[in-house]
Amino acid sequence: MKVAIVIPAFNEEDTIIQVVNDIKNYGKPIVVDDCSTDGTYARCLSENISVIHHSVNLGYDAALQSGFEHAFRLGVDIIITMDADGQHTSKELEKILYPLLNNKAEMVLGVRSNGFARISERVFSAYTQLRFGVNDILCGIKGYKIDLYLMHGCFDSIKSIGTELALASLRRGVNFQQVEVLMYPRIKGKARFGGWLSSNLHIFRAFLFAVWADIRNSRDFNE
Repeated sequence: MKVAIVIPAFNEEDTIIQVVNDIKNYGKPIVVDDCSTDGTYARCLSENISVIHHSVNLGYDAALQSGFEHAFRLGVDIIITMDADGQHTSKELEKILYPLLNNKAEMVLGVRSNGFARISERVFSAYTQLRFGVNDILCGIKGYKIDLYLMHGCFDSIKSIGTELALASLRRGVNFQQVEVLMYPRIKGKARFGGWLSSNLHIFRAFLFAVWADIRNSRDFNE
């Protein structure tokens, strides 16, 4: 099976080469540089890494969307998402990839062994645990069979913090697995969603969209 590993990146020049070199033997790394102001894009070019460049900053979800579109054009069978800051390594990637390669799951979701940093993450994950049995919907390392992307038609359309495709797939009742992953300390730089207030607001917004999508789906099913 052909595997693509989509890595959204914003100002990750200090880590991006290390991250790509660590996982490149597991699939095709696709870095999406979301209009970084540092040397992220130039470093990828200098190392002949496949990189998509956004000329304006579009955000985390749009970067992942661009990566999925490119991976689909390459004709891959599996797409993995992971972060560019060094918090995910090939050890965690192996855990995500194994059930997909062996047809034991259509989707694999990482579950952070060291818990959640924000109250909004606890609320969102408590809801998905109750609704779907999913313990950590916001973990950045996930894996999908390409058919899930094709069925939904996109990775993200609502700035869902990487949850829209996963939640849509769960509502369809796909076969999924959860695997515990270790989150290593960020090598350098800030969290991708900013400070405490802005990050919590961002996550609560995605949570409300998820609840509304569940309500709408339930209405459509009953009709």
